[in-house]
Amino acid sequence: MRPSTLRLTLAAALFSTIGFSQALAGPQYVDETGFAVSGYDPVAFFSLDQAPVGQQQPRAVPGKASITAEWNGAKWAFSSEENKAKFVANPEKYAPAYDGHCAYGLAQGGKVPANPNLWRIVDGKLYLNINPPVVGFWEADIAGFIKTADKNWSDAETKPASPKSWTALDNNKGTFDVVGPVEN
Repeated sequence: MRPSTLRLTLAAALFSTIGFSQALAGPQYVDETGFAVSGYDPVAFFSLDQAPVGQQQPRAVPGKASITAEWNGAKWAFSSEENKAKFVANPEKYAPAYDGHCAYGLAQGGKVPANPNLWRIVDGKLYLNINPPVVGFWEADIAGFIKTADKNWSDAETKPASPKSWTALDNNKGTFDVVGPVEN
């Protein structure tokens, strides 16, 4: 099977497994935690040492339930007041692309949730993916998939997203320790 055919076949299987219906929130993707980025601190990604392509990224930093802000129809959690202030001053800089949906999913034409521990910063923008196998496809042509996802986003942005949680996918087991902000 050709790589492009394999990618499309796997993407179709992924989307049919997840299913499509109404997302749990407005413009920003919010899962069952009630928070954008599943309660992880969006600013903290920019202070982590990004791993080279093909290697596992450092784990995302959970936000704190007591340090939050509202933006883009969602509640965001932060690990420090300093990170909250940075976000409030410039949320577009720190919010993930595609309202927190899987970047590879958008490149394939769908809106699916994203695992905050499967991330990459490209040209100063945070991108998330749904599960480890998808990260492998994404990393094969990051620039090309961003270009395609950017084109698809104008049509996909107003469409419903999958309500299925990324934590419910078997291949995400072991990719996270906590979901949602931590208590202080």
